[in-house]
Amino acid sequence: MTPITVFLVDNHPVVVDGLRKVLDTYDSVSVVGGANDVAEALPLVRALRPRVVLLDINMPKTSGIDAITLIKAESPESRIVMLSMHDSREYISSSIMRGAAGYVLKEVPTSEVVEAIVTVAGGQTYFSSGVRDLLLNTGPLPTGERLTRREHEVARLVAAGKSNREIGDELGISEATVETHRKHLKRKLGVSTTADLVRFVLEHPDALAELPTSG
Repeated sequence: MTPITVFLVDNHPVVVDGLRKVLDTYDSVSVVGGANDVAEALPLVRALRPRVVLLDINMPKTSGIDAITLIKAESPESRIVMLSMHDSREYISSSIMRGAAGYVLKEVPTSEVVEAIVTVAGGQTYFSSGVRDLLLNTGPLPTGERLTRREHEVARLVAAGKSNREIGDELGISEATVETHRKHLKRKLGVSTTADLVRFVLEHPDALAELPTSG
């Protein structure tokens, strides 16, 4: 298996160096570079096109959350995982909304960081256990209208960051049909934007699966 290329961004050089040494012990991962601030990271990400970027939130001048958009602009195919000491719901939600594919607390073992890398590189999202617990601590879910099985599939692919074209290709349906499913999902789940739809799916991964379906 070809190793997953990873780029590290943290304002502490000792963290970048230490994490690089530990990740290099895993055959599934290849650390291709690192940086200690966003300005330094952007041209390197553009040149290296890593599959996954591990990004800290507490960065000088430009925060890690603001950096998500900048990094995606330089390398759209790169998947971003926030690696942070903060378990704030606000930080987590902001990261999700900006396009992060995962959020992992720095306290987790390295094996879980590698699991996050492999998971997001495969096109899915990943949230460490402490983050999942926080996201699931929400109010009641909307009930009433049933979701179709197709709407369930579309919802999960939207949350994974897939475009209408990518979802259509994966499910064998047209982009227009995907967009129709998006509109139905927003209405049934009581949200108004795609960002809100993504947030709902990410914040209720287990509960969404339990919502009644039809057809």
